[in-house]
Amino acid sequence: MSATTSNTRRVLRGGIDLGGTKIEAIVVDSRNNVLGAARHPTPTTGGPADVAAAMAGAIKEAAVAAGVETSALRGVGVGSPGAIDAAAGTVSEARNLPDWEGTFALAPALAEALGTKVLLGNDVQVATDAESELGVGRGRHSLLGVFWGTGVGGGIVFEGKPYVGQGGAGEIGHMVVESGGRRCGCGNRGCMEAYAGRASIEARARKEIKKGRKSKLIKIMKHKERDRFTSAVWFEAVEQGDNLAVELIDGAVAALGAGIASAVNLLDVEAVVIGGGLGVRFGEKYVRKIEKAMKPHLFPGHQPPVVSLVELGDLGGAIGAALLARPPRRASAATAAR
Repeated sequence: MSATTSNTRRVLRGGIDLGGTKIEAIVVDSRNNVLGAARHPTPTTGGPADVAAAMAGAIKEAAVAAGVETSALRGVGVGSPGAIDAAAGTVSEARNLPDWEGTFALAPALAEALGTKVLLGNDVQVATDAESELGVGRGRHSLLGVFWGTGVGGGIVFEGKPYVGQGGAGEIGHMVVESGGRRCGCGNRGCMEAYAGRASIEARARKEIKKGRKSKLIKIMKHKERDRFTSAVWFEAVEQGDNLAVELIDGAVAALGAGIASAVNLLDVEAVVIGGGLGVRFGEKYVRKIEKAMKPHLFPGHQPPVVSLVELGDLGGAIGAALLARPPRRASAATAAR
């Protein structure tokens, strides 16, 4: 191996976006160009160790595509749902993942499997950071990221820096949009996620279908060889005019509008960026629907924010995760495990 090749490989970084339905893994260079990528389904059974094994497999595949072994990467950043303890390298209560209600040492497990340091961040926050630095949020002082997928997550950037509060800021999916409303996976009632999260609307759809409600959702799911109603399944059902799918997606848009507007009323951000599996799949047309649903709930005295679709698309979360593995810039936001 030449010295030039060796030096090039040393600056390569990995990024893993862990979602409720997919694991997106990439390898990037110092300019954040994607050199290799892999997407694996998130396990639906087993537990945290099984999810970690699938994550390791995905980043190894991405590394092969980039022509490098994982041990040669400068590091691998991980964007994960759940409660992140960056110092300990642990993830707790990732309820949209199989049997992940306790605490699991994800960074040490991955570091051992990959032979390089692993850094953890909240999945939505790192995706929001990526949009702030490299995407639609460039030049904005304040940004609210809303990622509509298996759940509904939020990320906040003020003055170009992530705001994480005491470690749990950004849980926009658990803003109450209906007092005493539907039970959410978190245990509370009326959360936005209970009306808009993919897992919640799938559960509601299956319940209605079991009662005899006609729907194409299951037929489309089987045709796509999926075992759950993924974003692609919902999108196709809506495109085909499936009444149940349209009803539930419209309800999700209404809940998103109310919840995002409430967050904007509190934070007064310059811009809102919409992403996530459902957000990206439904695209610009539905971003405009969400913006319209926000308007009745916005405080009249505030300047409305610019509402945009993510610029980095499906890879934004993985790119944001890879940013964690750069030379230390936000020491408080991530930690390394070896």
